[in-house]
Amino acid sequence: MVIPWVSNMLLTRNLLYTGMTRAKKLLITISNHKVIETMINNVDVQKRNTGLLYKLNND
Repeated sequence: MVIPWVSNMLLTRNLLYTGMTRAKKLLITISNHKVIETMINNVDVQKRNTGLLYKLNND
């Protein structure tokens, strides 16, 4: 799993957890120690505006 330094809004604990738990046999994380630390400490949950509900109701 490659984790580049991007906006803190994207570096969330949930994203790290999802990447780690989807690995079946092996997980190799390529990143900076500071990025991983930032993700672990970032517990903010952002509202996702996907438009999924609109698409389901209007198809």
